[in-house]
Amino acid sequence: MVNAVKVFKKTAPNGKVTAYLSRRDFVDHVSHTSPVDGVVVVDNDYLRGRRVFARVAVTYRYGREEDEVMGLHFSKELELVNTQIAPNDGKDEISDVQERLLNKLGANAYAFHVALPENAPCSITIDSGDDSSTQPLGVIYDLRLYVSDRKDERPHRRNSVCFSVRKVQYANPQGSNRQPQTLVSKSFTLSPGKLNLEVCLERDLYFHGQQVPVNLNINNASKKTVKSVKAQVIQHVEVTMTNSHFSRVVSSLESREGCPVTPGANLTKTFSLTPLASTNKKRFGIALDGQVKDQDANLASSTVMAAGKNPNDALGIIVSYSLRVKLNCGAIAGELVADLPFKLMHPDPTQKPSLRKIQSSDMDIEEFSQLRRGESIADD
Repeated sequence: MVNAVKVFKKTAPNGKVTAYLSRRDFVDHVSHTSPVDGVVVVDNDYLRGRRVFARVAVTYRYGREEDEVMGLHFSKELELVNTQIAPNDGKDEISDVQERLLNKLGANAYAFHVALPENAPCSITIDSGDDSSTQPLGVIYDLRLYVSDRKDERPHRRNSVCFSVRKVQYANPQGSNRQPQTLVSKSFTLSPGKLNLEVCLERDLYFHGQQVPVNLNINNASKKTVKSVKAQVIQHVEVTMTNSHFSRVVSSLESREGCPVTPGANLTKTFSLTPLASTNKKRFGIALDGQVKDQDANLASSTVMAAGKNPNDALGIIVSYSLRVKLNCGAIAGELVADLPFKLMHPDPTQKPSLRKIQSSDMDIEEFSQLRRGESIADD
């Protein structure tokens, strides 16, 4: 069985401009960002010497629209790209999908590709906690193809095609063999000995929907007693526009199994946590990689920076994850806390060779109706 190549189609309201996208995501590979490419079809009689432009704008909303009063705005809209895509000289390199579309659509079809600037932020939305907010919080991209005499003219809805696209990051296919672990200790006033806690993960990268197995080893060389163990996966969000930071617990469990750990005793324990967006809906501040209303939205992926770059120089919304383990020693003795950072991301779909190799003439053209979590190429 040969998989069909999925292409996304959308037509302008006046029916004169039709665009086909072979990819609907700008994929950030850290070293470079893959462009969005496709084919646009325009009637020559309608064009009449005018040109077709591609415009990419990003809306960075960091506050609710309902709270904007007296001219105060909690959003910024930036035009990142505005370039002519048709007519063109046809000398640019085109992909196999574009070539097949050009052959299928005829002489009025033009291939194009649109690339983002290097420092463009990744697409992330933040749950506002309710349904009353009209505009989603976060970083939203808009790709618009329109017909005009000049590129600085305001695009008219009637003769333009608008796509909701994203900039995303996928896990490095090479992976990492690093096994995160940490060892923390706590001493107590007027009490000899220490309470030692060692926490380790099997790897530093997990995919969305996977369980995160945690191994911990407690060595109680103190005179205190460990009453319970609590583990949490915490999502850390930094909004660079307002220089604000906040954290949300996206998965947690508390266990008394094996407790109390009395003085001089040891405990080795393994358990699993599964951070999911579905268990964190309607919670303000949860960062997602899709619209809040989407049933298949996932938690936002970890933001990955190139080696040698300062995370403080990144733009948009920066997301990271950590595992936190707490040992409860009672109201007086307090807690022993260990934090262990890890990454939560999607696998790179381009590493599935069956999805990228074109082995037949099958092409599935689908109407582009809305932004969805799915991949740019059909799974099956």
